[in-house]
Amino acid sequence: GVGWGQPFAPALPFAGHASNKKQRRFTRLRRLSPTHTMSTAPVAAAPAQEPKVSRKKLKQNDGINGRLQIVMRSGKYTLGYKTVLKSLRSGKSKLIIISNNCPPLRKSEIEYYAMLAKTGVHHYSGNNVDLGTSCGRYYRVSCMSITDPGDSDIIKAMPEA
Repeated sequence: GVGWGQPFAPALPFAGHASNKKQRRFTRLRRLSPTHTMSTAPVAAAPAQEPKVSRKKLKQNDGINGRLQIVMRSGKYTLGYKTVLKSLRSGKSKLIIISNNCPPLRKSEIEYYAMLAKTGVHHYSGNNVDLGTSCGRYYRVSCMSITDPGDSDIIKAMPEA
């Protein structure tokens, strides 16, 4: 229980919870930056290094995400499988973007229609949740068609287009 002089103690310990005073002091010191350690010698902070492959993929995705946001603001687009097929059949679409977890049959059908319409297809490296988020939507988007890029250079920037 909690008495007047006692701090509140949760029933289950969580990350960073220490049961006695020494452990609390140690975890508090561990959370501080390297310059606040007890030693007097200066400590150089090691630079955080990420794997080079993921950084390149992140930068590539960031580029398409930024371009997608510009298309959302200034261009014309359709979201979803049915409207993508309609825009491909009518010949209005300039670029198709497909998420990486789009069903294979649906993906191949869209690619076939795009090949007939001579439209570029970009395979988005994220899943449909990521594609929906980068479009600024709170729902999943498995495929989208860009009919007018607006101020964005997304059609020139995609190598497959």
